[in-house]
Amino acid sequence: MDELKPTLASLSPLTPLAFLERTATVYGDCPSVIYNEMTYTWSQTHRRCLQVASSLSSYGIKPGHVVSVVAPNIPAMYELQFAVPMSGAILNNINSRLDARTISILLRHSESKLVFVDCLSRDVILDAMSLLPPNTKRPSLVLIADDAEAAESSVTRDFCCSYESMVEKGDPGFRWVQPRSEWDPMVLNYTSGTTSSPKGVVHCHRGIFTIAVGSLIDWGVPKQPVYLWTLPIFHANGWSYPWGIAAVGGTNICLRKFNAPTIYSLINLHGVTHMCGAPVVLTMLTNTTDNEPLKSPVQILTAGAPPPSAVLFRTESLGFVVSHGYGLTETAGLVVSCAWKPKWNTFPASERARLKSRQGVKIVGFTGIDVVDPKSGKSVKRDGVALGEVVLSGGCIMLGYLKDPIGTSKSMKDGWFYTGDVGVMHSDGYLEIKDRSKDVIISGGENISSVEIESVLYTHPAVNEAAVVARPDEYWGETPCAFVGFKDGLTQKPREKDIIDFCREKMPHYMVPRTVVFKDELPKTSTGKIQKFVLREIAKGMGSSKGSRM
Repeated sequence: MDELKPTLASLSPLTPLAFLERTATVYGDCPSVIYNEMTYTWSQTHRRCLQVASSLSSYGIKPGHVVSVVAPNIPAMYELQFAVPMSGAILNNINSRLDARTISILLRHSESKLVFVDCLSRDVILDAMSLLPPNTKRPSLVLIADDAEAAESSVTRDFCCSYESMVEKGDPGFRWVQPRSEWDPMVLNYTSGTTSSPKGVVHCHRGIFTIAVGSLIDWGVPKQPVYLWTLPIFHANGWSYPWGIAAVGGTNICLRKFNAPTIYSLINLHGVTHMCGAPVVLTMLTNTTDNEPLKSPVQILTAGAPPPSAVLFRTESLGFVVSHGYGLTETAGLVVSCAWKPKWNTFPASERARLKSRQGVKIVGFTGIDVVDPKSGKSVKRDGVALGEVVLSGGCIMLGYLKDPIGTSKSMKDGWFYTGDVGVMHSDGYLEIKDRSKDVIISGGENISSVEIESVLYTHPAVNEAAVVARPDEYWGETPCAFVGFKDGLTQKPREKDIIDFCREKMPHYMVPRTVVFKDELPKTSTGKIQKFVLREIAKGMGSSKGSRM
């Protein structure tokens, strides 16, 4: 068989953009996007994407150019996940909650040629443009608005046109630009991590195709689901579900912003079957006073900080079916999931919640995960205790960091991507994240996982959110400092001593927080991650505690 080689017929580059054309054929008259009172079908979405791609080409956008988008989860944002790369350009979603200075840095670093701007982000983008150095070529701006007529009337000299005008002027018969190679860059995402400055993560068509298909299989997404967009699309392209939901002909329920009542209302109105979100969304859903169990189960996929088992338990008691996974911007989606075993259904609720809070095993189509000693690179013992760095390998790992060969080489070693996350591997082969490497507290030579302390704090009936960081200590070097936010409507709030005593009953004494700080709300990133670097600075500013032997 040595003479059999790949041919042109089998060398077609893998790309998720091809999903849209098939779905328009199969599900053409079915709803694709619902937003307020507006509904598009898949035929309409396909046509609109081609028209925008055509207009981008007419504006001089060429393959390899970067086109940025600053918008919430509205129809235009969804369409642009297809339209931009269909023009041959590289899609760059920018967090719409960033400040002007940061956006200016990202636009300059990416050398963006054109920016789609939602009307509510207009001022911050104009401020960002004013902060660009005088010799920098400025990207063109296109204004997005819910009301097409209002958008046209508000297009000033700062904008070249409105989004809807690009749709109207574009050619619906446009032949979209296929990648020459499946390794061609498709998206550029900047990390919103809690530990370091943003980095430009570049993914190729092949990687996005791989994660989109693998995610559908792993989560068991059926044909034509109804998907509620509670996960920001600007966050790792919504874990690649814009393309995945298109592949199965689903209905995308878009919304600008949300709270718990909005989520419950849309679930009932549209018969939502699936949604994603950070653990903060689970907390939101369970922290309303008028919760009622859902009429039909809703699948909810969560990732980010490990969700406390107490939050998982409360969420599922309302009728949500929680799946838990793990991924990074560098993996374009969730590459590890807590694959559920039928025998676990017979376990007590608390044990089921504990098992579900683990990150799990690699998804279908992913190559490998391990926990290794960061110095030797050797696998740690699979006992659920030995800590090490989580490493990954697979087809959806990023190409690398834009303009950062040193950062890329540091993260890619010996065939593995080093995540910077600290975890353990259990004897059954399931991964559990314990912390970011910078969040491990070293107290008297003991490595203390802040996540383990937080999991205990979340079991306190009065605690709504909690985060634990290191505080300097004269004797121990560092000791745990807990920041706690209470649930609404409490008639009597616990004191610091009450929280410490609660922890002392449930964990080794060396792990018990020595300091507890109460806050109305903990600082978070725009994607719902608690900003531990902010809390670390607060703890550091409190000065060294004068620890005594425990």
